[in-house]
Order: sequence, then C-alpha cells, then structure tokens
Amino acid sequence: MSIGSLIILGIGMYYSFKDTTNTAYMTFSFLALIVGFIVFQVGNYFSNRWGKSPRPDEIISASLKGLDDKYSLYHYSTDVSHLLVGPSGITALLPYPQGGSLIFDPKRKDWIQKGGSFFMKAFAQEGLGRPNGEADLVTEQLKRYLTKIGVDVSQVKCETLIVFTNENAEVNGEGSPIPYTTVEKIKDYIRKQAKSENLTAETVQKQLEPKLKMK
Repeated sequence: MSIGSLIILGIGMYYSFKDTTNTAYMTFSFLALIVGFIVFQVGNYFSNRWGKSPRPDEIISASLKGLDDKYSLYHYSTDVSHLLVGPSGITALLPYPQGGSLIFDPKRKDWIQKGGSFFMKAFAQEGLGRPNGEADLVTEQLKRYLTKIGVDVSQVKCETLIVFTNENAEVNGEGSPIPYTTVEKIKDYIRKQAKSENLTAETVQKQLEPKLKMK
C-alpha cells in the first residue's frame, strides 16, 4: 500500500503539470492527492507494526525483560494485541510510538501532541489519535474476551496501560484518568501495581494462564 500510494501521488503530480488550464486534469490531480495520502497513511499504519524493527511487540518484550516467571506476555494471541498477566493483574498494553511533547489536555479529556516537524507527523508516523478513548475501548474488549473464556473479571484487576514507546518523547499526563507510562518506566509501574494488587502466582498459573493458552 505504501508503494501504491506513491504511484497514485506520482500520477496525480503528472496530471497537475500536464495542463494547468484543464480543470478535469486539476480535479483528477486533487483527488489523487487525497486518495494517495489516505492509502499512504494506511500503509504506514501496518508498516509501523509489521514492516519495521523493532516492532511494537519487540519493544514491549524488551522493556519487560527482567520480570520474574510469575508473568506471562501474550502478543497477538488474544482479542487484544498485547496482554500481560501476572501479580499486577491482567493488563492490556497499548503502545504509541509518537515523539515530541505528549500532553494530557483536561479540556479535550485526552492526549495531544506538540512539537515535531509537519513532515514527520504527516509521512513518517501515524497521528496520535485519542489514546484515552482507545484505552477505554480496549478495556471493554479485554473484559468481554476474559468473560468469554470463563474468567471472572470481578475477581481480578483488568485495565489498559498506555505505553509511550518513543524514547525521545516528553510525556506529561498529569490529570489523565487512564494509567500511562513509558518504556523506560514500565517495569517499575508493573512492580508497583503488583504490590497493591497481589494477584497470587497460584491464581495466575492455575486459573488464568490455562484458559488463555487454550484459546
């Protein structure tokens, strides 16, 4: 799709220079620009997840290296993309690779991105979107999935953790109702949650993991 988008944009550029007085050519060129940009963004979305290394799953795995064997990490094997199960509870990890200044905006009730070049935002990375809104949806998706496989969600902590994976990002989430962290601090966050949640290893190994692995 990324290559296809470049072809579409190239065709649009060709017709924009072919005859600037021809309104049909200019209309076609304008439409090609819009379609090409949309196709490029879709291709960029999948490329960031599957076509580049380190991929989100590789970054998360590396950042959690060092946790003990009471934890299990599931990538793309449940209804949520990245799932961590352990003494800290059941946590869906929601990665965001955006750089610049990432700030929680109380008025918008979600995150905004400041700084960085327009070119990088438009062509090198996908938009930030609404992390808190997406986190709410992922949490509901996680609870439905766990209920489907027979896990009593009222007995365990289920949440979505926003993880900012860009090491150069400046994160300020003061006031955010959704938990968040960075790849550098994710282990500290998980360990801190384990002290307050204290989901026993027996519960994890005998009740949760077998159900997840069967699916």
